[in-house]
Amino acid sequence: MSKFSFFLFAVCIAHVALSQENDTIPPNWKLKATYGVNGTQSSFVNWNAGGRNNIALLGYIEASSKYSKGRIDWNNDLGLALGGLQYIGKGNSEDIQKTDDRIDFASKIGYKMKEHWFLAVIGGFKSQFMDGFAFPNDSVRVSKFMAPGYVSLSLGINYVPNNHFSVFISPLSSKLTFVQDTKLADAGAFGVEPAVIDQTTGDVISNGKKFRSEFGAFIKVKYDQTLAKNIEMKSKLELFSNYMNNPENIDINAEIIMNFKVNNWFSASVNWLLIYDDDILITDNNGNRGPRTQFKSVIGLGVSYTMRNFKE
Repeated sequence: MSKFSFFLFAVCIAHVALSQENDTIPPNWKLKATYGVNGTQSSFVNWNAGGRNNIALLGYIEASSKYSKGRIDWNNDLGLALGGLQYIGKGNSEDIQKTDDRIDFASKIGYKMKEHWFLAVIGGFKSQFMDGFAFPNDSVRVSKFMAPGYVSLSLGINYVPNNHFSVFISPLSSKLTFVQDTKLADAGAFGVEPAVIDQTTGDVISNGKKFRSEFGAFIKVKYDQTLAKNIEMKSKLELFSNYMNNPENIDINAEIIMNFKVNNWFSASVNWLLIYDDDILITDNNGNRGPRTQFKSVIGLGVSYTMRNFKE
C-alpha cells in the first residue's frame, strides 16, 4: 500500500467508525473527526504582473477519541495532512511540489489521583508520507517517510482543570529520532551521528547512524476552545530539554489551528506551526548553516465535514 493510499485509508476508517449508530459505541467513548479538502486554482492571460498557472490541493483529517471511566482517562489525537501544488501549462515538466505533509499521533493515558490531577503517560509519533526535496533543485532529497521520524514516551503529572485546557509536566521523557535514509544519515541530518569520511579519498569509512535517543524533561500545554459560533481553535505547545546535551537549548513545537465553519460542508482554516530544534541544521540564503526557527503558515478554503458521537 502506498503512503498516499494509507492516507485515504485512514480517512475512510474514521468515516466508517463515526458513521456507526451511537448505541454501537460504548458510552464511555467520545469520538470526533473532521476531514476535508482545500484547494486553489490560478490562471493568467496577458497578466502584466506575471504569474504561472497552477492548481493546489490539500487533504486533511483531524480525529480524536476520549475514553473515561472511573479514575482512568485515555485520550488519542491523530492529525494527517497531505497537499501539493502543480504548475500547469504548455511545456511544463515540473513535478508536484509539496505544500503540506504531516503524520502526528499522540496518546495519553492517565490515572486520576485527585480532582484535576492525573498520573499520566504520553506517547507520540511524528513523520511524513512523501519524499521532500530542496526546490527548485528537485534532485536533492531532504526528507522522506521516517527520515525524520520521531517517537516519544513520557511519564509525568497532568493537570486538567476543564475540558479545554491541560498541562503535562514530565521529568522522565525519552525522544527517539529515526533517519531511515543512508544519504541523510551520512550527512548527520536531524541530529544523528554523521558518517566517518576519509579526508584523503572522500570514501565513507562508516555510515552515519540512523537512530538517536535523547533523555530529558518534557512539557506539553493544550488549549482547545470554541471562540464564537462556528469558530474553533486548537493549540498546543511542546517543550523538550535533553539532560545530556545542551539542556539549555530547548526544542520547541508550537501549533495553532483555526477552523471557520460556513455551513455543514464549506469551511476555511488557518494553521500556524513553529519548530525550533538546534539539532536540525538549515542552510540559509547566504549559505550559512546552523539551527534555525522554522515557521509554516497554511490558509485554506474548501469543503470539510465533522462527525462526532456526542453533542458539544
